[in-house]
Parts: sequence; structure tokens; C-alpha cells
Amino acid sequence: MTLPAAADFAHVTEWVFDLDNTLYPRHTDLFSQIDKKMTQFVRELLDLEHDAARALQKKYYREHGTTLQGLMLHHGIDPNDFLEKVHDIDYSWVKPDPELGNAIRALPGRKFIFTNGDTPHAERTAAALGILDHFDEIFDIVAADLKPKPAPETYDRFLARHGVHSDRAAMFEDLPRNLVAPHQLGMRTVLIVPRNIDVVLDEVWEHEGKDGAHIHHITDDLTAFLKAATA
Repeated sequence: MTLPAAADFAHVTEWVFDLDNTLYPRHTDLFSQIDKKMTQFVRELLDLEHDAARALQKKYYREHGTTLQGLMLHHGIDPNDFLEKVHDIDYSWVKPDPELGNAIRALPGRKFIFTNGDTPHAERTAAALGILDHFDEIFDIVAADLKPKPAPETYDRFLARHGVHSDRAAMFEDLPRNLVAPHQLGMRTVLIVPRNIDVVLDEVWEHEGKDGAHIHHITDDLTAFLKAATA
């Protein structure tokens, strides 16, 4: 992947990062634990076989941005119960990344985690990476009033809550559709992809639009990218 010119980010003072498969690479596979927990939740809730539960889970994820949103809309579940159960996972899969931590700490201005997960999950993940202390705030699904990315109003809520100026912000995400609204708001957008972008993923549609005009940069190495952006 091509590294950016520092001039591309000279104006940036607000650095906004998605969490899962962005701050840690996809091959860490932490999210697979959450994915299995979500399937199990749907199985038990609706008394479905595994394959039917997984298909419904993925349908809600694609149509509503998160499985949680679909379950709330169609089945009226308690979101706190869902978030607690699906994030009951083993965080030892995530290893400390001091080089990434140094790159984030060196960024000029404020740094945010903006996640469709909840704050406890973000804190545990960032702590496992050794980077939690480098962030000013975490904006989670609860702060978003349970309305997930890519909903435009969720980005508006984030900007208003933290006084972020979108024309001085950069957004780092692993899902192309979650970068549409940031681009429209005037943010610099960066798509994080797996190291082997040609690998067949469980959800191939997740990477639809990766060549869209709403994406300014693509990288498979966040640390190297941040270092180049602030060289």
C-alpha cells in the first residue's frame, strides 16, 4: 500500500479511529469471538439452529449496521444484556503493540476511539494493545444512542458531543461504508484492509466500495501509515 505524504495530514488535529479490525489487525481474529457470541445469542433468543441463527445475525448486521440494532428493532431485546454477553471474551488474543502506541502518542491534537461496540470492550481492547492512555475519549454505541455507524446522524452526534471540527479530522476504518459519512463531512478518510487483501473473508460484501471516491487512502499497516502521515 502507498504511504501518505505528510502534507495530506498537515491540517489534521482530530484523529478518529474505529476499534475492531482497525486498531488491531484483522488476523488477530479477536472479533471472531464476538461473532460467535452473537450467533449464540440469536440461537437462544429465537430457539434457532446454528445456521439459521447465523444467517439472521448476518442479515441484521448488513441491513442495520449491527446485529444489535436489528435485534432491537425486530425483537425488542435489552441492549445492555446483549453487549455484556457478546463482549465476554478472551482479550489475551490481543498483544501489546508499543510501536503503534508510540505512533498514536506522536499524533498532534486529540485522539478518539469511535466504535459500534461499547466502552468496556474498547477499554479492554486498547488496554491489551497498550494504547488506552493515548486516547482522549471513547465514543461508543451507547453514546450514539444505540444508532450504529454508518448512520449519518451518529457521526453528527459524535462531532457535537466532543466539539470535533470535521474539516480538521481524519477517520480510520476497516469498513468502506462507514467512511461515506465522514467523507461527506469533510474528513480525511483512511481504509484499513487486511494484510492480504485478496483473502476470502466471511463477509465479502463488507469490502464493497473500497475503491470509492469517498476513500482518500488505503493501508494494511496502520503504524507505518501514521508515522508517514506525521513525518
